[in-house]
Amino acid sequence: MTTFKEIRGTTVESVSSDPTNPEVGQIWYNNTIGVLKGYKYVSGTWASGGNMADAFFGRGISGTQTASLVFGGRNPGPVFVSANMESYNGSSWSPAPSLNTARRYLNGFGTQTASIACAGAPGGNVPGAITESYNGSSWTSVNSLGTGDNNGGFSLGTQTAGLFAGVSSPNTASEEWDGTNWTAGGTLNTGRDSGAGAGTQTAGLIIGGSTLTAVEAYNGSTWTSVASLNTARNNDGGGGTQTAAYCFGASPPTNVATEQYDGTSWVTQSNLSTARDNPNRGSVGTVSAGLAAGGNNPPLVTTEEYSGASLATQKITTS
Repeated sequence: MTTFKEIRGTTVESVSSDPTNPEVGQIWYNNTIGVLKGYKYVSGTWASGGNMADAFFGRGISGTQTASLVFGGRNPGPVFVSANMESYNGSSWSPAPSLNTARRYLNGFGTQTASIACAGAPGGNVPGAITESYNGSSWTSVNSLGTGDNNGGFSLGTQTAGLFAGVSSPNTASEEWDGTNWTAGGTLNTGRDSGAGAGTQTAGLIIGGSTLTAVEAYNGSTWTSVASLNTARNNDGGGGTQTAAYCFGASPPTNVATEQYDGTSWVTQSNLSTARDNPNRGSVGTVSAGLAAGGNNPPLVTTEEYSGASLATQKITTS
């Protein structure tokens, strides 16, 4: 029988430059710079970003790591609900035009200059169906959801092709947005709300929610159960695509756990620096450039930026 030793050998190769297409687990000695290197899986990590002005949680979010919006939200203090919005440029947050209707536990999707804010409770626990559209300078009230929601479901997509799921008890309904109207979408296999979304209207993903590990994928008409999370989550945040997604935080209990999805399985990554639940709701960024903004632990102004797991060449040391 052929052995690994016979196929690969046992001597570390000495080369004058790093290989252009190394294999996972490959080790070599770069004799030009005198460094031992290897090609390995590197866990995703979080780094501190700029602080928001407001410590509201349960806000809507849209955009990317370097061009995002947060809007609305809740604070346990006397204000309770907010219409405020802030804009992020990758390093600092700035005030931006407010929503027309203050509300908490709302959802968002789209880009920094073309966003949708939907659902949320304008006061008390009354379900809200309000939808507003942002053009980069102001919000405009547009057609409402078919069914209101006051606790934040799952949202994803673009200003002209969005999705809101977890609508109405038992939270199995979804609705599709075409830029003008909401229409009924597919029915979830497992009812849930208050979780993360990723992807597009025709290739979407909803992640956790209602303290579940369940994850479902959407093809534009039907929902299919896919690989489950390692940690059950409620009020988690996340983003990415249907085959390259990330999620973080959650309650109960409020946690720092982060996971990344490759279309087949979820892998635990490096923790958030600060535990948070109910971070900004919606889908934001990618697995290589994600964002965690705000949350409740108590209400936070802090932001963290995610650099996702990847295969990379690493220097090998004894420490």
